Amino acid sequence: MTPPRIFVTRPIPGSAVATLRAKGYEVTVNPKDRPLPARKLLKILRKNTYDGVLCLLHDHIDAKVFDVAPTVKVYANYAVGFNNIDVVEAKRRGIVITNTPSDAVNESVSEHTFALLLSLMHRIVEGDKFIREGNYGGWNPNLLIGADLAGKTLGVIGAGRIGTFVLEKAVKAFGMKACYFDLVQNEIAERELGAGRMTSVEELLRVCDVVSLHVSLNETSTHLLNAERIALLKPTAVVINTSRGPVIDEDALAAALAAKKIQGAGLDVFEFEPKISKKLLKLSNVVLTPHTASATETARNDMSNRAAQNLIDFFEGRKPFYAVI
Repeated sequence: MTPPRIFVTRPIPGSAVATLRAKGYEVTVNPKDRPLPARKLLKILRKNTYDGVLCLLHDHIDAKVFDVAPTVKVYANYAVGFNNIDVVEAKRRGIVITNTPSDAVNESVSEHTFALLLSLMHRIVEGDKFIREGNYGGWNPNLLIGADLAGKTLGVIGAGRIGTFVLEKAVKAFGMKACYFDLVQNEIAERELGAGRMTSVEELLRVCDVVSLHVSLNETSTHLLNAERIALLKPTAVVINTSRGPVIDEDALAAALAAKKIQGAGLDVFEFEPKISKKLLKLSNVVLTPHTASATETARNDMSNRAAQNLIDFFEGRKPFYAVI
């Protein structure tokens, strides 16, 4: 029997490739460590015959891809989100799509959420810049006064796996009050963390000191935080986004930050990624990281293992545990 042929669109951390090859699969890895242009991906898939593809969140997998690769019956996305894949079209064609959620990813992203938050509240980036520019002349009681997290209210929009990890850290590690908005009730967060469920996004925005976004990207979540909703925030509020960039209207956010209508923002994802708004780059009350919230060795290795296992499950006749469809 011919072994499955797998194409990996970019080198990834961890042992996925070695694991697949140890199973006897023929694995081809795109050697260039950068996003594969759409036209190049189409050319590779048209030219070669593959049975599966291990893709990444910057790979747009749609009808054009399916058309040129009729033999590919499974796409293992090396990501928790899967908005880069047309799952409706995949389902229509009987193609399996998988992703890589895990507690390791939940831990990494939730920690990064607080890294951004603490950097803002304690003005870490400003302090680092202040020293590097040679401005430090000794202790000053009025220098870079920030704010504590304890006692403040953190609101999570999207209280799924990662959102729940964030709520837990807010309450147990930092002594914050917590609330959330989600279409699905989170009984664990309510019972164990005392998190109140808000009836609407608007209600949450009005009462929170910190708003952390943890929603998947779809038609209803695009610009979830728009100008009208940003206007509901307290002037001392901080917004954190480690989900997907287009969830926030970046122009509206930049305008609110520039006008000091809200205190700050911590962003790991961007609306037009990898392009970054020049308006945001000019602001000192924004902390920016390059989509690295899950970039810990443990999390990325775990994602690698799960992507490989998804493919193995499929080719051994089992439904992958992390099948999206």
